[in-house]
Amino acid sequence: MKPHAPVAPRNAWADSTYNAPWIQAVRRFMAKMFTVTEMEIWKLRHDPTELVTRAVQPALWLLVFGQVFTRVHAIPTGDLNYIDYMAPGILAQSVLFISIFYGIAIIWERDLGILHKFLASPTPRPALVLGKALSAGVRSLSQALMVYGLCLLLGVQLNVNPLNLLLVMLFVVLGAAVFSTFSLIIACLVKTRERFMGIGQLMTMPLFFASNAIYPIDIMPAWLQVVSRVNPLTYEVDALRALMISGAASVTGVGVDLLVLSLVAAVLVWIASYLYPKVVL
Repeated sequence: MKPHAPVAPRNAWADSTYNAPWIQAVRRFMAKMFTVTEMEIWKLRHDPTELVTRAVQPALWLLVFGQVFTRVHAIPTGDLNYIDYMAPGILAQSVLFISIFYGIAIIWERDLGILHKFLASPTPRPALVLGKALSAGVRSLSQALMVYGLCLLLGVQLNVNPLNLLLVMLFVVLGAAVFSTFSLIIACLVKTRERFMGIGQLMTMPLFFASNAIYPIDIMPAWLQVVSRVNPLTYEVDALRALMISGAASVTGVGVDLLVLSLVAAVLVWIASYLYPKVVL
């Protein structure tokens, strides 16, 4: 008989840590969050034309607005061409426009009776909110791919370092999470599609123009500079510009941008989780 192979001793500490109640709770939470995300992505597979129609707006901004203002040199952008300067802002704009109307989904789910089933399930409310926020980030990644393609065609000086690309993806998903969660909060408060669409359209332009997406903060009036510095979109654009464009630098620091967006996302998720059940009332 062949001798038995020696059995490696079990690590009792590792086993106890892996099976700790809080580890199991985190795993269950993540599983439920990703299930919600998968459900939302399946909706996109039924209507992939949405990705194409969403690409029209950034294409117009880059091909028309960007090309014209690159020629007239009307906006001071330092050592960057204007088209290079504005490309990250247009990506952030695309993320904003996709995410800010995301909350209408829960109004549709309420009207169809789906939301009642979600709320009756044992799924934690934060998992529902984060699952929807993550799905908005996945949709926004498709916009990033399209914007990068347009930038290559227009000769934008992109930084294609793999680490930078990964960080761009991180900030796109994080920005989408911030604005989609903000959208969910609005939907929970207004509760009707008509009011939601009106408020959503009202919010997109101030968020976009009161940021550094298409011009530097320094040339804004003093009061608008204050608004811009409390606008989450400003920090997303700042990070994307430093990561996407060769020769561009972050004004506030990419680490600060990440911290600000993460804190805003955490606060908004907490508020949305509290208000989420109220949409059915």
